[in-house]
Amino acid sequence: MEHAVGIIADIIGSSDMLDRPAAQRVITEAFEQVEAVVPSIRPAWATVGDEFQLITATWQDAVRITVRMQAMLAEEAQLRFGIGAGEINTIEEGEVGPIQDGSAWLHARAAIEDVEQRQQHRADISSGFRCDDAELATAVNTQLVLGDHILSRLKARERRLCSTLLLGATQQQAARKEGISQAAVSQALHRSGAMALLDADAMLAT
Repeated sequence: MEHAVGIIADIIGSSDMLDRPAAQRVITEAFEQVEAVVPSIRPAWATVGDEFQLITATWQDAVRITVRMQAMLAEEAQLRFGIGAGEINTIEEGEVGPIQDGSAWLHARAAIEDVEQRQQHRADISSGFRCDDAELATAVNTQLVLGDHILSRLKARERRLCSTLLLGATQQQAARKEGISQAAVSQALHRSGAMALLDADAMLAT
């Protein structure tokens, strides 16, 4: 067994999608872009139904990945995330991905089920975290709640700007991509709260 962090990502409302395979391809491509910026131990793979799983070394990397995925995919597909820290044991390699168990996956499953339940009362909740350390779980979930709230309130351009910067671009590059000034980018990021997400991400990366 190895100590790691498992992430379960579930497509919200997948049964209502007109083209589920296309949505899954978009999600897979998004994971590839994100993991080029925030490396994982095991890249994302599709599992049964409309779920994806991946493994990171730390909860910090897991949070950074889920924030990027939410910022990138809001218009194509909405995901909910369960993050679990603990042990991961690979039983065998399956045709579409590894067959694993361990406390990290048990925590991730419990976290995503908790998110699904909380979404009945708070639509802006998209991610949750579980581990054996109750204090750490509370601290991480506090950050996730705030991040989810900010992401849910971003307008289309603000989200694109945030996503572009989270993938490594500068404000000047983001400005050219949107056809606006760098000052307008800065104003949009600060006004929307996206700059707080970027600052928090930088702290998690250290």
